[in-house]
Amino acid sequence: MNHRLSIKILTLSVALIFASCTGSDNSKTSVDAASIKVSGEMVAELTAPPFVPAPVGNRSAKKLTVDMEILEQVGEMTDGVKYVYWTFGGSVPGSFIRTRVGDEVEFTLKNHPDNKLPHNIDLHAVTGAGGGAASSFVAPGHEVTFSFKTLNPGLYVYHCATAPVGMHIANGMYGLILVEPEGGLPAVDREYYVMQGDFYTKGENGQPGLQPFDMQKAVDEDADYVVFNGKVGALTGDNAITAKVGETVRLFVGNGGPNLVSSFHIIGEIFDRVNIEGGDAINENVQTTLVPAGGAAMVEFKVDVPGTFILVDHSIFRAFNKGALGMLKVEGEENKTLYSGKQIEGIYNPEGGSIQETPDAPEAPVASSLAERIDIGKQIYSQTCFACHQGEGQGIAGAFPPLAKSDYLNEDVNRAIDIVLHGKSGEITVNGEKYNSMMTAQTLTNEEAANVLTFIYNSWGNNKTEVTPAMVAAAKSSH
Repeated sequence: MNHRLSIKILTLSVALIFASCTGSDNSKTSVDAASIKVSGEMVAELTAPPFVPAPVGNRSAKKLTVDMEILEQVGEMTDGVKYVYWTFGGSVPGSFIRTRVGDEVEFTLKNHPDNKLPHNIDLHAVTGAGGGAASSFVAPGHEVTFSFKTLNPGLYVYHCATAPVGMHIANGMYGLILVEPEGGLPAVDREYYVMQGDFYTKGENGQPGLQPFDMQKAVDEDADYVVFNGKVGALTGDNAITAKVGETVRLFVGNGGPNLVSSFHIIGEIFDRVNIEGGDAINENVQTTLVPAGGAAMVEFKVDVPGTFILVDHSIFRAFNKGALGMLKVEGEENKTLYSGKQIEGIYNPEGGSIQETPDAPEAPVASSLAERIDIGKQIYSQTCFACHQGEGQGIAGAFPPLAKSDYLNEDVNRAIDIVLHGKSGEITVNGEKYNSMMTAQTLTNEEAANVLTFIYNSWGNNKTEVTPAMVAAAKSSH
């Protein structure tokens, strides 16, 4: 045998050995889920967001009974804005369903008699016609039962699939169903349920009152609100999810859509592990993960330092102007080695939609009384001023000056109008404290500027000045 042929044979042998080893390392035990026998029965625990049922653990496959009611009900999209949500289980997203591979799920769907429309359910975890939709169409005042076996582990979306499908999803009819592998998921300290959705209303972002669904905006994918868990602020303030330093956190993240892809990110954290699109593939050390409309992901991380960590869709105007923002509040001892910076609590808040209006936007409705001007101004304040000056006008120490009992504000109303219209930077002294920050110019109409300033002057111990649109117009012309 010549030398060249020997080398070829040796190379081929090594390649075959390497391929064999590689295949062995990457192989996983195949489970024929269809053949898994169930042992006993149990009623599924269903939970509203942000909570999830208890882990499956090592339990055997069972006949799992799921009982879910559809409710059409008025809820709050944001302060002063109401919306008729269509819900699975009374929440948006709908109740979290937790199963394991091989379960035989007996699913009863009830359509409350007070509802106006028929509905059904399409579970992406189901192998069958329409994901169950073909078997679950149900009219108001009726119920229907169907069953399926969970064949594939993963995190799956469910949603209504009654025509017009997009409208039913856009009104909040979506949720998550988890199918755990045999033996369950690895244990973590905390688990939460977070699901994004985009909403389309006749009124613009922040316009008060009961807002109907706008089909044309939905077709154009022109969302007024992009939110976590059904409303602006569902995961902020007292509603924030929590953890303690040293704990591991798993988030079950879904995206109901109906249109927009989510770029899910937590400001100040890195995902240690991500189950990409809710499946078996694992990515590690991830900053932002894409969650498609009608898709999901599981993200896991350990919290190493205390603070408020901000959940966002990193298509960032959605976060700060349309509502896709939440908070994870972590308590515990600081670790200056890991992070020594000073945190300003509460600086991240939705900024609302009004600041995105162009100067050519139509004039706001004219207030007919001082009380109405104050009321309208309060809504504008919550959308444009809240992030920096906070809910009671207290500002943020060392960063943004207070508006409450403000000597600087009460001293000169024309100066205040000018600052709202044109912004201000540089050092000022308010109530004896120095501040050196920047306020951007607000693109408000004369009526809006008058209303918000009147609200501020008539709140928190200020001097009760009424600012009129004429005063604002005069300030514009003199600038």
